[in-house]
Amino acid sequence: MNQNNSEPVQQLNSQNNTHQKPKLWGVIPAAGSGQRFSKTKLKQYLKIAGQTVLEHSVNALYQLPLASCVIAISANDTYAKQIQYAHPVQFCIGGKERMDSVFSALQHLQNFADKDDYVLVHDAARPCLHQSQIQAISNFCETGQDAAIIAVPVRDTLKKSKANQEIETTIDRSALWQAQTPQIIKYDVLDQALQHAIQNNLLVTDEASALEHLNVPVKLLEGRSDNIKITYPDDLDFATLILQRFSTHSN
Repeated sequence: MNQNNSEPVQQLNSQNNTHQKPKLWGVIPAAGSGQRFSKTKLKQYLKIAGQTVLEHSVNALYQLPLASCVIAISANDTYAKQIQYAHPVQFCIGGKERMDSVFSALQHLQNFADKDDYVLVHDAARPCLHQSQIQAISNFCETGQDAAIIAVPVRDTLKKSKANQEIETTIDRSALWQAQTPQIIKYDVLDQALQHAIQNNLLVTDEASALEHLNVPVKLLEGRSDNIKITYPDDLDFATLILQRFSTHSN
């Protein structure tokens, strides 16, 4: 059943007053325009097997025991709230940049989340979380550490180019990782990091970048190459195949 107001979160919060473990809150920044995918279509609202990409991304997060999930949408988005989600979701108005949307979601949660609860920030167009990643996140949240992200080691040889697109040099990839989501960070740590970035006009492209400015250690949890973010039109076909494979293996 779709739940679009704050009442379910209030109920959850009161039920968890005696709960010892930190709660998990999902945050999905979905206010961006997705111009690399299409100038007219929002990629998170295209469909795979009868459900929008956004629904699949919400479902992926709910493989974990979330207290609730907040989706940050643009002020003129009239479609997101019409979707009949399979899990409880809340909405807030996002901002121009990703960090603005995530910060808006944190403000939405400020009366419900405890400072040591974990916030799982997940891309709206990353629908393919494997069970092994879910287990890695669950294990991390048991450690009490401040922050982690799902990431994969860079496999391909990397080249740095000159202005004329000639190769300048080959980059050592041995210590390079490709960041993915979810990014798993304690509420208070993420709130402080994003406030610092906003106050100092730092444009950060993911949550871990905001933490780096405050020298907060961030653990790398090795992910999978099929945890793709739908960025270009042909990614939709790839994601469809991945989700079909996941469904077949789980039956």
